[in-house]
Amino acid sequence: MARESHCIKVPKKEGEKTRRNLAEEGLLDNSLKPHSDEIFLYFPVNEEIPGTVILSFEEREESLLLPRHELIGGIAIMQDDDKGEAERLLASRPVIHTVLYSEGPVTGEYRTKDYSVLAGRETTATDYTEYGQRFVIDLSAAYFSARLANERQRIERMMEPGERLLDMFAGVGPFAITLSGNASVVYANDINPAAVSLLMENIRINKKRNIVPVLADARHLGGILTESSFDRIIMNLPMRSPEFLQTAFRLCKPGGMVHFYTLQSETGEMAMDIRKYTGGKISERIVRSYSPSQHHAVYDIEFI
Repeated sequence: MARESHCIKVPKKEGEKTRRNLAEEGLLDNSLKPHSDEIFLYFPVNEEIPGTVILSFEEREESLLLPRHELIGGIAIMQDDDKGEAERLLASRPVIHTVLYSEGPVTGEYRTKDYSVLAGRETTATDYTEYGQRFVIDLSAAYFSARLANERQRIERMMEPGERLLDMFAGVGPFAITLSGNASVVYANDINPAAVSLLMENIRINKKRNIVPVLADARHLGGILTESSFDRIIMNLPMRSPEFLQTAFRLCKPGGMVHFYTLQSETGEMAMDIRKYTGGKISERIVRSYSPSQHHAVYDIEFI
């Protein structure tokens, strides 16, 4: 039986790398069989993301279907609190060492979540690889999502060599470490001590020499760092980013770029707030769906 789905189209030589990245980001739709033509492979995905097209795919046999989950390194995070399905998921893939259930949303100043172990090892820690970069992650200590991997690559392609970059909400360092290759220096800030500790370990693992970890409330960065000194600023705190806009624009150079991530219900919802600070060009794009009523969006903002 066939069913239409959004899919990613890639050259065959990039197939295995793409399949692995989609699986690690929790985007690969395992209920459908990928297919190919003479040149390209087509991987079905479970949500609309930039660059997808819609094609028809053959459904897998019911016995092969696994519960929907997000895969981060060796940890699978299930949407349902079902230990039987968790054991089946654990047995299905050798890479998985732990199956977790998220007991609630991200909460608190440190942006953490509570998890229960459904199957496998009693841990919330794992190693994760993204486009050749290695990360040590502890999901109960610091927030992390693999679903912005393609977004990090997009911004890396936008950068010019030698940029000064500020990551205001760095977490364990996925943006800071990914973008450091095109930067002269990266200031990677977070208010969560556990996140900064993991960030420092990830800087060491990836042998980065141009990342400066900062433990601070982002509101105070204007008094810590030099104003108007950054070519590019990352603001990935989608539920609360608007309250930090003034600080970001104080720190951004004229002609610099701010990448502002937010949750919104309608296109252009944050444009008026942004216009209070700059008359520069603003580009908006949907990163991914977040809930039936909201999507995760990014505004690329030129500061003039």
